[in-house]
Amino acid sequence: MYINGQWIEAKDKKKFSVLNPANGKVIAQVPDGGEAEAIMAVAAADKAFPIWSSRTAYKRSSFLYDAHRLMMEDLESLAQIMTEEQGKPIQSARNEVRYGADFLLWFAEEVKRIYGRTISSSRSDQRFIVIKQPVGVVAAITPWNYPMSMITRKVAPALAAGCTIVLKPAEATPICAMEIFKLLEKAGLPKGVANLVTALDPEPVGRVFTTDKRIQKLTFTGSTDIGKMLAREAAGQMKRISLELGGHAPFIVCKDADPIRAAKGLSLVKFLNTGQACISPNRIYVHSTMKESFLKMLKEKVDLMIPGNGMTPGVKIGPLVNEAEIEKVNSQVKDAVNHGATLVTGGFRIIDNELDKGYFYAPTILDNVTKEMRIYREETFGPVAPVITYEDEDDLLKMANDTDYGLAAYVYTKSYSTAMKFFEGLNFGIIGINDINPTSAAAPFGGMKMSGIGREGAFEGIEEYLETKSGGFSLNT
Repeated sequence: MYINGQWIEAKDKKKFSVLNPANGKVIAQVPDGGEAEAIMAVAAADKAFPIWSSRTAYKRSSFLYDAHRLMMEDLESLAQIMTEEQGKPIQSARNEVRYGADFLLWFAEEVKRIYGRTISSSRSDQRFIVIKQPVGVVAAITPWNYPMSMITRKVAPALAAGCTIVLKPAEATPICAMEIFKLLEKAGLPKGVANLVTALDPEPVGRVFTTDKRIQKLTFTGSTDIGKMLAREAAGQMKRISLELGGHAPFIVCKDADPIRAAKGLSLVKFLNTGQACISPNRIYVHSTMKESFLKMLKEKVDLMIPGNGMTPGVKIGPLVNEAEIEKVNSQVKDAVNHGATLVTGGFRIIDNELDKGYFYAPTILDNVTKEMRIYREETFGPVAPVITYEDEDDLLKMANDTDYGLAAYVYTKSYSTAMKFFEGLNFGIIGINDINPTSAAAPFGGMKMSGIGREGAFEGIEEYLETKSGGFSLNT
């Protein structure tokens, strides 16, 4: 673990194993921290805060520029570590490293755009001045599905704002986090400014994050249930929170859309990271008149996807994260088929070619999915595309919005007016209009309803780590 500028073991010397999800082999043993280590990290961050927050924006910017350069220089080695630990195909891992580095670069620039303002007063002898200041010590919890970019998406704006931070990465992918912190150390980060606590059991660390008064903000990416629990506990001290939670994205193919282009787009975004993405489409609405051509193209694309170890050239489908996810995905598919869905392709665990040692599920297409099926309501964190037939486009908005989630949505149409109608009418934080990649370090990322609170990326991302302070100055001395 990295605490107060030093790499240390757990106090009791405990460790836990990290497995390669493609073959079940142990990659490494990492320190198994807990409450004691979390308290140490918070103390270090609290001590470092006055010094780091007093650094000029330009000095904090220079550090982030250096971190960005180092991350890009180590792109290939970082990508290989990610593929081994998380399982995604190597090209996807390379793309994630670039995406993660983008946040370091963006906030290296955004830190110099933290502006205050003056406000007119009704009194001639009074002036109002507003400034932005860092909130203080930040606690961050990141997920396993994007194990590097989700770290930089939180660490970069926090450091840019002048905050110090304690990070607990997902227990499935601590090595990726360790590699990012090695880069931060190499870039010259002062001791205590960023701290890393690895733990197999997240509960004791999370308890420190929600109860320690020195922590002023908690940021979390993960499941909605855990996010709600953390929010309840953090409310006891009125901590500021940012939550990026689950999604259940609709993918709408309008009647005027090109079904072939839409199917190609869906094949790319649905099976990205083996469907293990919070913005992955989970409800695919296709008009009955174009469903045949849409499904034909989608099946052609899906049948060409090669599953396997992400290090193998040509592999497009990596493993799921663990056995529990295999069981969840398979149970949703079985439930849908039992309730009348048609299995177009896939629908089984892959056990040939020695893939039985990992957690592989065949890329799957389900047709004739209805509201009575679990997969229509539950988020599917796996490679399953559920297709829903519709007749009346006027009902699409209502159907798409009929969910507790509100993170991402996708619309394919040739009509500008239709695009604007859905962009304004969909209750989701991120909308892709004929676009399967509506994300960037420069664009705000976050959801509505049960999909979270706050935004990451863009100028909104740094605002999450800043307090607004106003001063009224009387000129009568």
